[in-house]
Amino acid sequence: MSQQRQGSTPGDAGVVPAFPDLPEATIARLPEYLRALHHLAETGAETVSSEGLAAAAGVNSAKLRKDLSHLGSYGTRGVGYDVTLLIDQVEYILGLDKNRAVCLVGVGNLGHALAGYAGFASRGFRVVALFDADQGKVGDLVNGLVVRHIDELPEVAAEESIAIGVIATPPGSAQAVADVLVAAGVTSILNFAPGVLSVPPNVDVRKVDLAIELQILSFHEHRKASLTALPGGRSAPAGNQEAVGS
Repeated sequence: MSQQRQGSTPGDAGVVPAFPDLPEATIARLPEYLRALHHLAETGAETVSSEGLAAAAGVNSAKLRKDLSHLGSYGTRGVGYDVTLLIDQVEYILGLDKNRAVCLVGVGNLGHALAGYAGFASRGFRVVALFDADQGKVGDLVNGLVVRHIDELPEVAAEESIAIGVIATPPGSAQAVADVLVAAGVTSILNFAPGVLSVPPNVDVRKVDLAIELQILSFHEHRKASLTALPGGRSAPAGNQEAVGS
């Protein structure tokens, strides 16, 4: 199961020798595997079976084994996966060994909450700058960072080597903010504002829309209610179901 990271020396507990071209669905599941692996490590587990890790991550074991095979991890028969090594492999693939600098634009209620989220630091990200266009918020201290005016973003992005920009503005401001981020050289954006952003092909955007997620859950509630209303009170089979979106 041991693999070597490119440039490592023989005997290192490295990872994959070349960067793999992963399916999007696999990429989306890797953070769930990593969350489960960190929890296992915190409880003292040294190895984990594919069935155990799959259950902890909320996927089926066949899907997990296929995903991890893209990383060069196949486990050891009768033993399973080495937890520490697999954490190293997944973190390498996700680029979490880079301690990436993040800026956040829009320091409203959501922005305040995101700026204070401790999970960023524990998973390889540093929130290094906060920006807002509202002069009334500029100069405020939020979680140890002074809110700067968005006009300062290009200079700060260069100084801090900002890799990822988070947009937490009202919808009407999101595109203008995205334009500023792109012009400053930021090529990855996490967008919490409703709506679709127009960005160049080299810029990756991930969208987080809580209303959409609630609407999807509403569909499932509607579906369950419709099933139980059918003659005989039929309902969806319970147990052993994967979480929606996995």
